Amino acid sequence: MTTWIILAAVLLVVVMFVLSQSVHVVTQYEKGVLFRFGRLLGVKEPGLHLIIPIVDRLTKVSLRIVTMPIQSQGIITRDNVSVDISAVAYFRVIDAVKSVVAIENVAAAIDQIAQTTLRRVVGRHTLDEALSETDVINVHIREFLDVSTLEWGVEVTLVELKDIQLPDSMKRAMARQAEAEREKRAKIIAAEGESMAAAALGDASDTMMAHPLALQLRNLQTLVELGVEKNTTVVFPAPMMSAIGELKTFLEHEATAAAAAAAQRTPVAPTSGLVGNGTSASVAVAPTAPARGG
Repeated sequence: MTTWIILAAVLLVVVMFVLSQSVHVVTQYEKGVLFRFGRLLGVKEPGLHLIIPIVDRLTKVSLRIVTMPIQSQGIITRDNVSVDISAVAYFRVIDAVKSVVAIENVAAAIDQIAQTTLRRVVGRHTLDEALSETDVINVHIREFLDVSTLEWGVEVTLVELKDIQLPDSMKRAMARQAEAEREKRAKIIAAEGESMAAAALGDASDTMMAHPLALQLRNLQTLVELGVEKNTTVVFPAPMMSAIGELKTFLEHEATAAAAAAAQRTPVAPTSGLVGNGTSASVAVAPTAPARGG
């Protein structure tokens, strides 16, 4: 009796082991590659599948997009600048059979070829291109990777440069270059402003020459603007020649008026005669007395 119990227990364990090895569940994002005695038998779709233990081997392959960081690479650009660049790649399996049969380890292979491709592509560009044309470099890296990975049943969907490390000396040089570029733009803008201002002044002078009253209106507007600022001193702008002519006329009028006033204030000089010694003597005329009758 004890022997039968032991045999039944052993048989139950064997059955449970066979069932555990026979029943496989392939999830929705996977595909199963089935081998029988080492020979490719087919691809199993998502769902419940029974295989023969020991005889069959089912390898599950994930079809989801995998994110793989590309470690930083020391690269010398085409203009002989040393930079450290890291990136990230996204890939997915599109052919489950090739990803199992054509290559041993898909992730490791893509990691290595991505590092090599990153160095090769960036090395063909200058530093300025690597900094400003990252989209173009990303496309070139993905295209180079697809040439090799499509043979493994893998498609690289996206490659992005993640970080670009520059030497400190290059950072200082780029900062000086950017500062000089800003100064150049500032000087060009100032020169363009001066040119536009000169052209506007020329147009304004032509207008004032054609319409003399415009100058007087501009003078009045200047007075209004000065009055708004509440200044105690008012400067009246006027044309130079007109101001000089008005000043000359005013001075001549003042001189004429002063001469006329001086002539009116001068008294009449008395009649004078010469005395024997040559000195002058005044002659007084006395009033004549009326004659008295005899």
